Amino acid sequence: MSSFWSIWIIVITLGSIFGCWWLLQSNSKGEAGPDGQAPTTGHVYDGIEEYDNPLPRWWFMLFIATIIFSLVYLILYPGLGNFKGVLGWSQEKSWQEEKQKADEKYGPIFTAYANTSIEELQSNKKALLSGQRIFANNCSVCHGSAATGSYGFPNLTDNDWLYGGSPENIKTTILYGRKGAMPAWGAILGEEGVNAVAEYVMSLSGRDVDQRLLEEGKTKYDTTCAACHGLDGKGNIALGAPNLSDTTWLYGGSPGLIKHSIRNGRNGNMPAHQAILGEDKVHLVAAYVYSLSKKNQD
Repeated sequence: MSSFWSIWIIVITLGSIFGCWWLLQSNSKGEAGPDGQAPTTGHVYDGIEEYDNPLPRWWFMLFIATIIFSLVYLILYPGLGNFKGVLGWSQEKSWQEEKQKADEKYGPIFTAYANTSIEELQSNKKALLSGQRIFANNCSVCHGSAATGSYGFPNLTDNDWLYGGSPENIKTTILYGRKGAMPAWGAILGEEGVNAVAEYVMSLSGRDVDQRLLEEGKTKYDTTCAACHGLDGKGNIALGAPNLSDTTWLYGGSPGLIKHSIRNGRNGNMPAHQAILGEDKVHLVAAYVYSLSKKNQD
């Protein structure tokens, strides 16, 4: 924070506090009228006059106590611009201390789990529960609390994997992330070509299509799409190219959405979690994710 804004915050904060103090002081005492009673405000309703009495003493002292508390707080803790407070407290420091305590307490447990293979952890309910909690805190915002995914985010409970569903592949995906890119073909194929390729792609999963466009679509598919998705449309886990011959669609399988994908392309980004979670916790999350799809295999 620059010195200007630091001074600005200090002036506004202290000005507000001392302004409240001045307001309290200026209204703490009332002057008695000629008859010894408090003066009226001039407001009358239904024959009743409003007296200009000062605040009750206990109420006034309570306000003063809040002002003293606020000044003491601002001396001890950050709140006045760049002044960090005499205690040196900060959110980052507090978080680091809590994280260090948690690592000291739970670190050995995570290490023990990390030394156990993902396949063996499938029979360890406590380990999978820990992986589920880590997943809920870090992964559910995209994949959902039940890991069933949503538009543009893969379902982790089935057996359809863009980059492979083995324990090693899942762990690699979580550790280092993935960047998927489907190039836009609209400018190259033209709208008629997009329609033809879409018809051929839909035919790969056994859907009824326009037979007039099928041959043209296959020719264009073999030229532009087969390099990634394969001649049979089965995909390629090395590239993250999806299988086009099943009924699982990351961005929707309606004719309109398939054409949109071909015409405009798609870009997906799975962030790397190695620096966020560390390898031991990633190992647990991978075990939990693997357990979700393993249920379907069984």
